[in-house]
Amino acid sequence: MSFPISLEFFPPKTEEGAAKLRATRQQLYALAPEFCSVTFGAGGSTQEGTLATVREILAEGCAAAPHLSCIGQTRDSIRERLAAYAAAGVQRIVALRGDLPSGYGLGGEFRWASDLVAFIRSETGRQFTLEVAAYPEVHPQARSPEADLRAFVAKVEAGADAGITQYFFNSDAYFRYVDDLYKLGVDVPIVPGIMPIASSAQLLRFSDACGAEVPRWIRLRLQAYGDDTASIRAFGLDVVTDLCDQLRTAGAPGLHFYTMNQSAATLEICKRLAL
Repeated sequence: MSFPISLEFFPPKTEEGAAKLRATRQQLYALAPEFCSVTFGAGGSTQEGTLATVREILAEGCAAAPHLSCIGQTRDSIRERLAAYAAAGVQRIVALRGDLPSGYGLGGEFRWASDLVAFIRSETGRQFTLEVAAYPEVHPQARSPEADLRAFVAKVEAGADAGITQYFFNSDAYFRYVDDLYKLGVDVPIVPGIMPIASSAQLLRFSDACGAEVPRWIRLRLQAYGDDTASIRAFGLDVVTDLCDQLRTAGAPGLHFYTMNQSAATLEICKRLAL
């Protein structure tokens, strides 16, 4: 039985970006991903791009899971989106609260991802497999670690089938999180999100924005390499491959790669893991 992996892409903004992403996907399909997810911008700013990319992936013969975020949406707008996804042949959705666009109040008819999950289930029954976000290192806006765990429990109680985590570099954080959720009665698969390290500036910027912890030893090594991109990539491959190996060996149910619309690092990590 092969070890399940999935891949995440973002909708390209230009025709050139779309052509590059097509080439990237063709290379990554060699890994036989279980599905490819496609992100959805703040306030739904890339909705049409999400659907167009999802349609292409489905046409290429791979399962596709659009992200659907509910902040700023109404029941009617979500209903329309669900109908469009169903018509395209989508069977899996990543249901999220979504980021608040800057200068944006808590508008719309949904406050939490659990509200969105409950609404999708009430509208469409079990038509879609629903993935939700999980935060081993605590969501940056959570009131407390306990509140964050409860938020995940609420999503499962509302009907979520599985979790995909924010990326992390400390496997202990993941296993502690899964353990804590299990004690609260959660037994759905929680798939680790994996971020290949290609650029140190980009990684540190992303991580500061989303609350992912870059351990001090990794941060210092990356800073020591300065602009030496070859060394950063080589170090990043070693670190992330080792992390994936720990996760797989200790029983993680799969790996979800945040590809950043690139193929090289994900392909190399999977090759080293003999996936």
